Amino acid sequence: MTKLATFSDARGPRVGAVLEDGGIVDLVAAGIAAAADMIGLIEAGPAALAAVQQAAAKPPAGAVLAKGAATLLAPIPRPRRNVFCVGRNYMDHVAEGDRTRGITQSELPKFPQFFTKAPEAVIADGAPIPAHVGVTEWLDYEVELVAVIGREGADIPRERALDHVFGWTIGNDVTGRELQRRYGQWFKGKSLDRSCPLGPWIVPAAELDALATGIRCFVNGERRQDSNTAKMIFDVREIIHHLSLGFTLRPGDVILTGTPEGVGYAMQPPRTLRPGDVVRCEIDGIGVLENRVA
Repeated sequence: MTKLATFSDARGPRVGAVLEDGGIVDLVAAGIAAAADMIGLIEAGPAALAAVQQAAAKPPAGAVLAKGAATLLAPIPRPRRNVFCVGRNYMDHVAEGDRTRGITQSELPKFPQFFTKAPEAVIADGAPIPAHVGVTEWLDYEVELVAVIGREGADIPRERALDHVFGWTIGNDVTGRELQRRYGQWFKGKSLDRSCPLGPWIVPAAELDALATGIRCFVNGERRQDSNTAKMIFDVREIIHHLSLGFTLRPGDVILTGTPEGVGYAMQPPRTLRPGDVVRCEIDGIGVLENRVA
């Protein structure tokens, strides 16, 4: 598995390939000029990705940083545009949300329900999530599969949608629930500072069947969410198709694809996040994203 990460050391941030032992192949040192940043690598296209995969398989002499010699950042530390998101995209998550509002017969969305998170919300694996005490008392977690766009396109047909995906990563759509409801539109409750852990790396699109892979979330070691992306109401192809209608998707765009059932506010009694809680998000074929609430 190729693990494309943005990392930083004394020479600043750049792109690397994470090895199985935790070391990092410095792709700039390996002679891949486009790897100065992740969006540049994405825009460089398939030839650059092939060069990265070759360097990861046979690292050039002097291009490997030992485990612990650098710090992983979010794969795209500052997206150029808002992070695109889909709400209510797993049937059981729709049902659990409706139950909290006294709705016993759920009506599934007929189209994807889009919203965004501000770019400033993005943080890395291991970075602290602010508790935002005094702003929200209902801070919640949402593990999500994330698609990273690799090729520009608008009005993308469903059957060609995956051709526009560069790769996959993990997201945690941390949410202030009462803010989400108070303001009607979801942006405010979803765009608290540092409320979008992303990472730890990107797996190239062809290396994962993202249409059917396991997805889980643990809080302090307790399994809260456990599902499969095959249970999405609108799969990644439908999401990209609908989002691109009359709207150009660009390389480096980040799309969170919805969360399964098991969120804290829908539990009885509700169990939302508090300072000290550790949230561990897992997606089979990608890895683990873990953050502590500060």
